[in-house]
Amino acid sequence: MPTTSPHLEQHDHDRAGLLQALEAGDLDKVQRYCDEDLAPADLAHIMESSPGRVRELLWDFLSDERQGAVLPHLNEDLQQAFLAQMNAHEILETTQDLDHDDLADLLQQIPEPVTRQVLSLMPPSDRATVEGLLAYPEDTAGGLMNTDLITVRADVTLETVLRYLRRLELPDHLDSLWVVNRQFRYVGLLPITKLLTHAPETPVREIMQDDIEGIPATLHEDQVARRFERLDLVSAPVVNDEGILLGRITVDDVVDVIRDSADHAVMSMAGLDEEDDIFAPVIRTTRSRAVWLGINMLTAFIAAAVMSQFEATIAQIVALAVLSPVVASMGGIAGSQTLTVMIRGMATGHVKRDNLGWLISRELGSGAVNGVLWASIIGAITIGWYQDSDLALVIAAAIVINLVVAVCAGATLPFLLKSLRIDPALAGTVVLTTITDVVGFLTFLSLATLFLL
Repeated sequence: MPTTSPHLEQHDHDRAGLLQALEAGDLDKVQRYCDEDLAPADLAHIMESSPGRVRELLWDFLSDERQGAVLPHLNEDLQQAFLAQMNAHEILETTQDLDHDDLADLLQQIPEPVTRQVLSLMPPSDRATVEGLLAYPEDTAGGLMNTDLITVRADVTLETVLRYLRRLELPDHLDSLWVVNRQFRYVGLLPITKLLTHAPETPVREIMQDDIEGIPATLHEDQVARRFERLDLVSAPVVNDEGILLGRITVDDVVDVIRDSADHAVMSMAGLDEEDDIFAPVIRTTRSRAVWLGINMLTAFIAAAVMSQFEATIAQIVALAVLSPVVASMGGIAGSQTLTVMIRGMATGHVKRDNLGWLISRELGSGAVNGVLWASIIGAITIGWYQDSDLALVIAAAIVINLVVAVCAGATLPFLLKSLRIDPALAGTVVLTTITDVVGFLTFLSLATLFLL
């Protein structure tokens, strides 16, 4: 029987306690929760799960240091809202204890002039590091990486490495040291486990691993996540075109990428942004959803326009108006199944142009078999309903045609949209629905006009 984790139970208890303290006006207790009892990630989750008034109250209870710790855990909408309330000096004061990669992510949420002001106020060494991170889009390996890495040379001994480590403040998620040459080119990695289990006089060169390649800084984050998954990595080096070691990516960042990709896939199917604030004001929520409702309206009118061309046919055979949605719906479901499989395959790297032909053939075969199967069933239902075998044959033929067209569209649309730089997860369903509705109505009503009148 499933059980709730102690951490989740404690989080729910703390959230309830914090909200009760707010309602009761127990400000000392609220302050204690904000300062000590709740971790920054838990505070961020509570703020994301609360209406705007509660968020503002909680934010005001946080010290500058705590605000800086909470900010990276908030969604982009809230990050932008809170950062917009600060000037450059306040942003720098609030984020001074953040890692450089977290700071770079936050700076991408504010206007460029403010970003330049914040950078101008930073110490030169920190500014150079952050500017280097900002040079890469946030959805690439360079945008994911952090620069808190430890490098060693291949010609030193493990004893030298251990003495070196004792003088350093070790970064989080440290599972390996990165081996570089004199030009700072990445040549391999030294796992901590090997460092601790081999003789101190052993040279690094003898036990380092050179089978883990550096990740190009321009590689898309989805491909980075797939590489971590395939190789079971905890961390990985990031290099530029010349092989110079720039930073490292750790598994906690990759988990965020995987979660964001899943959220994106789910929300995009409804034309929504995964970073949308669930407690956003009515006007902003309405505006963000109105665009896709408008697009859907246009596609619905396209389908309606097709049907309007057959008004005379429908007027003579009323059953066509009743049965038309069946044809369109069957095509829509079949196409959506194929579209979902293809988008997922593209996201996991299993579907590429070199195997697309085989997949389209497979989907066409499946669509044809399913078309014949369900056309037979629906034809039999039509005969029982209307006692009209000719009408049954027409709807059966229309269903077969629409299912074949639907699976073909579902298989090819993701690649077509991607080549046009349109997100298939965002636009694929809308385009596919239009195709299946238009083809379904056009096929069914055309066949009815030819053979039933």
